[in-house]
Amino acid sequence: MSLRVPMVVDASAWARLDRPEAAAFWRGVNGERLLAACPVATLEILCATRNEDEFRVLDSNFSALPQAPVTASVCAAALSASRELGARRRLPAADYLIAAAAAERGFGVLHADKHFDLLATVLPFESVRLPE
Repeated sequence: MSLRVPMVVDASAWARLDRPEAAAFWRGVNGERLLAACPVATLEILCATRNEDEFRVLDSNFSALPQAPVTASVCAAALSASRELGARRRLPAADYLIAAAAAERGFGVLHADKHFDLLATVLPFESVRLPE
């Protein structure tokens, strides 16, 4: 594993944990204690829980991770990134906020979504795509 910074877990990566290659990569990142959370991504992940017990466990686990909070400066950076992307800006608002929050903390984003690769061209964060 060559990662050196905490990685905010995006919902797109979380949804692929059942794939063997992704699960092996995930275990490596987790083993190096490089997982991090952003409230926006955590909300997306928690929305997919199947019951209250699963919600409580995931909420507790994500709350214990290093955090990339959404601040006023994160919102400003997300808007700036949207302006800079111009015609390519049609990305989910959540992705802008997650990427900007990660960038502000010096974190990367662990994802399975090409949106973060594009956002990494205008925001200073490491975009790490989960293996297919």
